Amino acid sequence: MIETLTTTVPSKTGGDSTMSVYLARPKGFAGPRPAVLVLHHKGGVDDFTRDRVTRLAEAGYLAAAPDFFHRTAGGDPDGHGKAMLDTQIIADAVAALETVKAATPVREEACATLGHCMGGRMSFLIASAHPVFAAAVVYYGGYMFGSRGEGPTPFDRLSGLRCPVAGFFGNDDTNPSPDDVERIDAELTRLGVRHTFHRYDGAAHAFQNFLNPVSHREAQARDAWGKTLSFLAAELKP
Repeated sequence: MIETLTTTVPSKTGGDSTMSVYLARPKGFAGPRPAVLVLHHKGGVDDFTRDRVTRLAEAGYLAAAPDFFHRTAGGDPDGHGKAMLDTQIIADAVAALETVKAATPVREEACATLGHCMGGRMSFLIASAHPVFAAAVVYYGGYMFGSRGEGPTPFDRLSGLRCPVAGFFGNDDTNPSPDDVERIDAELTRLGVRHTFHRYDGAAHAFQNFLNPVSHREAQARDAWGKTLSFLAAELKP
């Protein structure tokens, strides 16, 4: 069962904005557990994102999905992501994690980021900005070489990563393209960041999203999710 928490963060206009955080706890929850921030794709906290939250809770994690679109609610759905600033994304993620910690016991040394599409970009961005995270999972995160607002790009922030990364990419994707993935792979290697990238033939962007029948690839999605759970189990030890 997913419950809704709320927290207050600064709005774009200088006032306050209420952000929802959708939390699922493991069945029979008792005591501190690892926490995974699930960073949504351009569809927001939709049925796909809620499915990932539920699956992670079933695997023993506190799983929480912040609604990063809270500042643009009611606006053009295609414009939500473009309106988000990197500094706001980072601040919202920190606020979401603190909200979860206030609501339930969390193993603070065992927190992770996990995101798809724009959420994959956010996974790199947030984990690079805050050393509190013990693992990062990135699904086909694009637009790594441009910043939203002022400040360095997610690619330029990779030097701040202090945790291992598991990445999942389709070889038919164009953003990130295979060349983009190679560039990120090489940079993480140069920086000494432990990482494993999994690349899938016959898959493009959003291959795990079952809400998109054009892009969804069942076999690749199932394999990637199994590897995700293995990675999280090794790093967070639920």
